[in-house]
Amino acid sequence: MFSGNTSLSGGVDTAFAVIIGISLFFLIGITAVIIYFIIKYNKKKNPVASEIEGSNKLEIIWTVIPLILVLFMFWIGWHSYIPERQVPADAMKIKVTAQMWSWHFEYENGKVEDTLYVPVNRPVVLNMVSLDVIHSLYIPAFRLKEDVVPGKTENYMWFKPMVRGSFDLFCAEYCGLRHSYMGTTVEVVDQATFDKWYASGPAKIDSTVAAVPGAAGKLIVEQKGCIACHSSDGTKIVGPSYKGIFGHKTTVETNGKDREVMVDEVYLKKSILEPNADVVKGFPKGSMPDYKTQLTDEQVGQIIEYIKTLGGAAEK
Repeated sequence: MFSGNTSLSGGVDTAFAVIIGISLFFLIGITAVIIYFIIKYNKKKNPVASEIEGSNKLEIIWTVIPLILVLFMFWIGWHSYIPERQVPADAMKIKVTAQMWSWHFEYENGKVEDTLYVPVNRPVVLNMVSLDVIHSLYIPAFRLKEDVVPGKTENYMWFKPMVRGSFDLFCAEYCGLRHSYMGTTVEVVDQATFDKWYASGPAKIDSTVAAVPGAAGKLIVEQKGCIACHSSDGTKIVGPSYKGIFGHKTTVETNGKDREVMVDEVYLKKSILEPNADVVKGFPKGSMPDYKTQLTDEQVGQIIEYIKTLGGAAEK
């Protein structure tokens, strides 16, 4: 508490401390009064109960004082909330994409990471979108949390980190089977280190790696978070494993009816762009968002080439 990890955390900590302090004061005070009354008015000391008439003065006191305290606590909270919505004009912009079950952070130079890298002492604004369900970006050490609602365009959060270090980042809204896996870190580094990292640009495949079949597709599925639901070793997660599926038949549900299809280029492309059209038997419908606006035809082709390289029979 009162760590000062960001320029905003002090206001949140103050509001929390004030509310907790008021609550503890009345908890202790009311408990003490109850104990006092139990002792003073027990049957031995007060065998005959006395009738006490109402008091307008007392009624006003215990109505007005709590009202003032509640309004004061609201003001304290509001006072710390307002700065959180006032984004500095020079804030560095980062696009955050949330999906089951991963975070992706895209920088203005096109660099995409699953870890949030930011420079110390520089304001940062996160413009957040969700590709599927409601998520909630939560950084406990920064005292910040913001829901990421599908279709909502005003999902944003800003902060100015004041301390270098590694800080946990979670999804605080239950979003499905692997919700607890949707965690990463915020890496706050000095400006020189950040500039060097940022200047490296988007992840690229060098000429040596490019010669390896499926290398480009592997990079895409890692960047897009596909590996959160699809394994490459035959392990069953939320979606079918990539291993050994190409060139084999599988049973899918189409419009409520089961049918057998061949896993080829056409089927895989449709599964990526329209994942709920043909759902593999035994897997839930609606878990995967469509990627019509997220991937180009070239990228889809590269993913398919990667899947082709994962030969061998898939494990049951």
